[in-house]
Amino acid sequence: MPGSARAQTAASPPSAAAADEPIAVPSNARLVWADEFDSGTMPDPKRWAYDTERNRQGWHNEELQYYAANRPENARVENGRLILEARRERLSSQADYGGQDYSSARLFTRGIASWTYGFVEVRAKLACGKGMWPAIWMLGTDQNARWPKLGEIDVMEFVGWDPQTVHGTIHTGAYNHPKHTQKGATTKVADACTAFHSYQLDWNKDRILIGVDGHAYMRFNNDHKGDAATWPFDKPQYLLLNVAVGGWGGMQGVDPAAFPSRMEIDYVRVWQAPEKNKGR
Repeated sequence: MPGSARAQTAASPPSAAAADEPIAVPSNARLVWADEFDSGTMPDPKRWAYDTERNRQGWHNEELQYYAANRPENARVENGRLILEARRERLSSQADYGGQDYSSARLFTRGIASWTYGFVEVRAKLACGKGMWPAIWMLGTDQNARWPKLGEIDVMEFVGWDPQTVHGTIHTGAYNHPKHTQKGATTKVADACTAFHSYQLDWNKDRILIGVDGHAYMRFNNDHKGDAATWPFDKPQYLLLNVAVGGWGGMQGVDPAAFPSRMEIDYVRVWQAPEKNKGR
C-alpha cells in the first residue's frame, strides 16, 4: 500500500507468530533515546515531526482524519504526558484541508532519529471509542524501497470496536495484508482504555518480539536466508505515534459520542546494546 503501511484487515490469527515468553530490556543495553514529556507544552521538535503528507488527497485505508501540525488541540504536552487527541471538527481554514470531518495528529521521528535493532518501550493509555485506531509503530527509512518492502513493525495497534484487544503485526515484501500473509498476534488487555501499559519491542538480528508489560505475545524469527522480502529488518527504522479515525478502526462505524478521544503517552524510550547486531 504505497505511502501508508496501515493494515485495514485484521491481523493474522495468533497461530501465525504467537509467543508466550518474557520480554525485557537486554542486560547489556543502554538508553540511547527517550522522551519523558516532562517539559514544554508541545511535542519537542528536536525529537518529533508532524506527518501531514496526505492531508489534501486523503489518507490510505479509508481513514477519515486530518492530521494537524503544531496544533495543541491535537498534540500537546501536559502533566508530564504527550496527548494525541482526535476531534470531530472540520479544519477547512487549513491550506492542505482535504474535506475531513475529524482532526488528529501523527508524530514521527523520520529524519530525526532511527535505529537498527534495539528495545523500544512506550507507556501509554489508548484512545477509545468506536472508530478510533491508535497505533505505535515503526517503518524503514529506505523510502526508495516503498511499502511494504521497507518493512513495518506494529508495536501496538488497537481498534475501538474491539476495546480489550491489542495487536502486534509485521509487514514485509513477502508478508503483508494485501497478500493476506502478514504475521501477527493479539493479546487481551482488559483496561487498555483506562490504564497505562508498557508496549514493548525487542528487535535483534535473529528475531522480533512484541509484548505488553513484560510479556511477549508475538515472535517473528529471521529466516537468515538473506532475502529482504522476508527480513528487511537489518536496516534503520523510525518511530510513529498516531490516532487515526476510520479505516480498520471504523469497520463498524464511527461513534460521534467517542470524541474527543485521546491517547496519552507517559514516555518513549529506546535502548540499544553496544553491539547493535548481537542477537540473543
